[in-house]
Amino acid sequence: MSESSSSAQLADTLRNELDRYPQGGKLPSSRALVERFGVSPVTVSRALAELVAEGLVVTRPGAGAFRAATDRPTTTVDTSWQEIALNGEPAPHIADATGITANLAVPPPGVIAFNGGYLHPSLQPEQALGAAVARAARRPGAWQRPPLEGLTPLRAWFAREVGLTPAQVLITAGGQAALATALHALTPPGSPVLVESPTYPGALSIARAAGLRPVPVPMDQDGVRLDLLEDAFAATGARVFYCQPLFHNPTGAILAADRRRRLVDIAHAAGAFVVEDDYARRLGHGLPLPPPLVADDPYGTVVHISSLTKPTSPNLRVGALIARGPVLERLRATQVVDTFFVPRPLQEATLDLVGTPSWQRHLRGLAPSLRDRRDVMLTALHRHGLAVRSPLGGYYLWLRLPDGTDEAAAVATCLRAGVAVSPGRPYFAAEAPEPHLRLSFADTAGPDEINEGVSRLALGVEAAGVS
Repeated sequence: MSESSSSAQLADTLRNELDRYPQGGKLPSSRALVERFGVSPVTVSRALAELVAEGLVVTRPGAGAFRAATDRPTTTVDTSWQEIALNGEPAPHIADATGITANLAVPPPGVIAFNGGYLHPSLQPEQALGAAVARAARRPGAWQRPPLEGLTPLRAWFAREVGLTPAQVLITAGGQAALATALHALTPPGSPVLVESPTYPGALSIARAAGLRPVPVPMDQDGVRLDLLEDAFAATGARVFYCQPLFHNPTGAILAADRRRRLVDIAHAAGAFVVEDDYARRLGHGLPLPPPLVADDPYGTVVHISSLTKPTSPNLRVGALIARGPVLERLRATQVVDTFFVPRPLQEATLDLVGTPSWQRHLRGLAPSLRDRRDVMLTALHRHGLAVRSPLGGYYLWLRLPDGTDEAAAVATCLRAGVAVSPGRPYFAAEAPEPHLRLSFADTAGPDEINEGVSRLALGVEAAGVS
């Protein structure tokens, strides 16, 4: 085993060799493992720590590492009673995560991930993140309890982006947590909540788990249809409209300029809030972007959600809720009940990251990288006769399949062909009007993988009976 071998590989080797030792038997010393496998002491230490965490090995200071005593009596537990408890009357609000897990699932080895919801590791600012976390962890006071609303300098950073003040910002554990807080705080169970159709499945899952009734409002290529939105407010009495005006997920649409102020006016006239999910603001492909709705809101109607997860790493779960007026205290109370606060070391690391020159360098490099991957995927799809509208930002393409296509069968045949895709059905609050697939070009290693993935996609779609 070479010096470059990972601690995970060494742990796997040691795990397979544990049967050579009796329970309680001593393993070779760290020095012996270093010499045998040609790795560093740090690699050995990490491998042993992994086995200790699994309960397979115990370490004794000054004595070494020993195989753990793992023989325990097994018992059979009858859990059939849970079926009654979980499905009793009145029926509880059920958390259905199927629409989310389809995008979070890591495909098997060899399968190309067109279903991903995050950046490929090659696009993540891993070095800058690592340096920021290391500096933050050593900062005096970094492990003290933070203010419930979040660190003031980080709140100020988010506030500057929308032209508001730190007092109007709550730091959240990413965009999903912010959205859950907003929907829980703004409307009681049993109420309707208006959503774009299609829309982000995570929003639908949160709404349904909270006992809300998602009501779809159709879109066109310029965003939500305002005539239908106004009708939906009047017909349902809804007090919340959830939307993604910039690089909408999954269609990539941008709300047209002439609809922006009118949308806020319609919601205000209905006495309702607009929950603006601005998850993709840092995922533009190089063109100027419109300001967020909250920046031009004269009423305090817009509750704005911002997140740093999408342009960085799925593990940097830091975002913000931005609002004005009494609603902010409602949001704050809901967040405190649900999560207390975002860990201070994570906030400190985020503040460190966005304050360094590497942050702007990362964003400048990310835009052309996403644009290039988008163009490669569009070209490959067109080469196979699959037409898709080109988005100006984000990292999704919304592929319309021919009428009559069995969407579920297409997803399954694509996976058998070696490419994972997201089905379109979970993006609709009601019955889907036509079959779709959502394709991500961001969670890919580059052009070669995209071209190969689209070739597999075409085979899978063809095998599903699509002409």
